[in-house]
Amino acid sequence: MRVAFRVDASLLIGSGHAMRCLTLADALKAQGVECQFICREHPGNLIEHIKNKGYNVATLPANERGLLALDKGQAEPMCAVYADWLGVPQLQDAAECAVILSEFRPDWLIVDHYALDASWEKLLQPHYRQLMVIDDLANRPHHCTLLLDQTFGRSAADYEPWVSAGCTVLCGSQYALLRPEFAALRPYSLKRRENPQLEHLLISMGGVDKDNATGLVLQALKHCVLPPHCRLTVVMGASAPWLTEVRQQAEQLPWATEVRINISDMAQLMAESDLAIGAAGSTSWERCCLGLPTVMVVLADNQKQVAQGLEQVGAVYALQGSQQITDRLPCLLPSLVSSSAHRVAMSQAARRIADGNGVASVIQQLER
Repeated sequence: MRVAFRVDASLLIGSGHAMRCLTLADALKAQGVECQFICREHPGNLIEHIKNKGYNVATLPANERGLLALDKGQAEPMCAVYADWLGVPQLQDAAECAVILSEFRPDWLIVDHYALDASWEKLLQPHYRQLMVIDDLANRPHHCTLLLDQTFGRSAADYEPWVSAGCTVLCGSQYALLRPEFAALRPYSLKRRENPQLEHLLISMGGVDKDNATGLVLQALKHCVLPPHCRLTVVMGASAPWLTEVRQQAEQLPWATEVRINISDMAQLMAESDLAIGAAGSTSWERCCLGLPTVMVVLADNQKQVAQGLEQVGAVYALQGSQQITDRLPCLLPSLVSSSAHRVAMSQAARRIADGNGVASVIQQLER
């Protein structure tokens, strides 16, 4: 079987879409499936990272001039909101992808991109046997065989207006695309939270963090009381534009603070952390799988439903936007620091959200 992935990463998009596609590709590759990626060369892309994982990447040139207003006006109404994520009109992207797909001839094309919809999918239909869409928005039409939305609380009924009757829709965090080490470390992580300590705080605001939410968190922590022996780990990507500033801030904190770049052991790091402050992106499901209590920060509109659902069941505290990092984080932390029972309750709520077996469930559907 051959599988092609159309996905992008950039300073604007972030890294989450590409990383979850890589997770699925790794599992498919382990079963002997040949995988290829198609990515546009946006600033902040992960093309070299994907290549270093052993995959062939067909690259599409970035549009240095940006989109013309006319191009945005011609986009589908909901895709126009994310048109800058693509950088070119859908018609141009489809034409460029068609050349690549006509040679690779995949059995499955998997697309994970908010700026693409049924018009793009239909144009490429002659070049793939079946199409899978990974989405989180339920806001535009798709012409696909299989659709995955790993949002907690999402229902297949949300996609009824957007897909054909024959489309299989997989919805809910039980399908979250997590690397196998999260399921492997889940028993260890949950066990150590039965008698919780607060010795290790994890800060992870996304691989790119273009608006420097990490810096705001570190600044807010100066006004918080943490145990003197507590240590902090800050995780960022190598392309994060505020990396130098964050490193300087970390050196000024009263607690031992390490800034780690492009880590490969995130599951181990989460399992050994006692509390997290993190963005409401795809790492939400990783933290839930390991039962890690979290103060979650909503940094984009498409993250609001995730944060709201997790807060309603008691798995997280949600901060709406970067301003609330400054305004509310110093008020929230004292109760989490002082009450181990509170952290236990959050952990128990989080662990029920995802168990780490989503990739296997998705691959079963692909094989059908």
